[in-house]
Amino acid sequence: LKLGPCARPPLAPVPPRASPQPAPEPQPAPQSATADHPDIPTATRADGLEYLRIEDIRHRLTRRPSPFTRDNNAGGGFVGDLDLLQIDIVQYETEESSGAQCQGVLDPSDGSCIVLPQFAVRSGPREHIYHDPRDVTAAIVTCGGLCPGLNDVVLNIVTTLADYGVPDDQILGIRYGLRGFLDRHAKPVQLSKREVDGIQLRGGTVLGTSRGNAKITKIVERIRLWGVTQLYVIGGNGGNAAAHAIAKQCMAQDVACNVVGVPKSIDNDIQIIDKCFGFDTAVEEAQRSLICARIEARSAGGISVVKLMGRQSGFIAMNASMASGVVDVCLIPEVAFTEEKLLDFVAGILRAKGHCVVCVAEGAGQDTVDGHPATDLSGNPILADVGTYLRDLFKRKFPERDVKYIDPSYMIRSIPTITTDRIYCKVLGQAAVHGAMAGYTDFTVGLVNTHYVMLPTTTIIASARQVDPKGRGWNRLKTSLNQPDLV
Repeated sequence: LKLGPCARPPLAPVPPRASPQPAPEPQPAPQSATADHPDIPTATRADGLEYLRIEDIRHRLTRRPSPFTRDNNAGGGFVGDLDLLQIDIVQYETEESSGAQCQGVLDPSDGSCIVLPQFAVRSGPREHIYHDPRDVTAAIVTCGGLCPGLNDVVLNIVTTLADYGVPDDQILGIRYGLRGFLDRHAKPVQLSKREVDGIQLRGGTVLGTSRGNAKITKIVERIRLWGVTQLYVIGGNGGNAAAHAIAKQCMAQDVACNVVGVPKSIDNDIQIIDKCFGFDTAVEEAQRSLICARIEARSAGGISVVKLMGRQSGFIAMNASMASGVVDVCLIPEVAFTEEKLLDFVAGILRAKGHCVVCVAEGAGQDTVDGHPATDLSGNPILADVGTYLRDLFKRKFPERDVKYIDPSYMIRSIPTITTDRIYCKVLGQAAVHGAMAGYTDFTVGLVNTHYVMLPTTTIIASARQVDPKGRGWNRLKTSLNQPDLV
């Protein structure tokens, strides 16, 4: 064979793959000190790498080869139990660099920085599992408010369980949130590949949802009665807090049930992970409302106020404002403003452009609007309506201007997902099942630095993630709007 100057030589023949040998039982890694924060369980790998430790109940279960070993997981291989992913990948030059002030999780309650170990455990299919799929009884529940992608996650949990070999009549859908465990008028439904086919094309959740009702002891008793061995909780901070409490109660009552969370928050306020499912869809739909608001404001020479979701975190407002390119003022819960400074800035915009678009997150300005200190059934603060407050304020200050108020929140959260979220939900559903089959419990799955990991539930619910007023994201928006500090 004569090769040209740029041709590659022929590849050497690949030797036949040796038959896999039984791997030794993995030994638990030694725990390191976690005195700095009790909600951050930490362990150390043999080579000294410190990582977020994931609970398991493997001592209650029987180790066996995964059914996917017959074809080496379709040729893709398996994930090691201690494959680790680095959480913070930026190496800052100095402490003055943007973002270097907290290389961990910022606790918004007191502004402190919670230091994390460097690594998290990678998610994915393991070569050995700890359940006989034929004996698994799985339950899936959706909790809290609606969010694009709930049906996608349900679909992919069901299909992955079926791929492992879990029988159709042993996958239960819990109706209307956690209350479905106890409400005799909301009996569980059987789920199968056939039953969930196409549900990703619908908004909302086919299982129904509700807030609160976390009667943990009674729920665990029902788990025992029904013989549930895997529970999948799709919820936000409140739902994951309930999942953690259920996991702990299962262990305390010697109930062998793996409890897995899938983080759902349209506000994107879950710690550590890159983003929550449904967030991209929410931003895409929100920026459409902002573009419509600009048309209204520009056509009438007036002001349009658009209120978006974001109780404690302004990620949707910030990102939709950046994406739309039509916003003049963005107000978020993390950054205070005063009436005087806001009105002066809006007046300047009206003089310069003849119209103004204001995007406000629902939790912004609560100290100015006199927000209510009460909370709802999920523990979320009950907010005063900053949208109508701003509408009325602008009408009083600029009586000659037409003022429009738009609140698209419920329309945004009830739509089906766009493609990026649909792919994300697919992998989250798969990752949740892989983790449960591998014997892990009291964890949630998510994307960190574009890779999928398992995280301790306690770590992600320790506090709500918020926009960093000194971070690059908010700075980019401020500079693009030329928005000054409004206090």
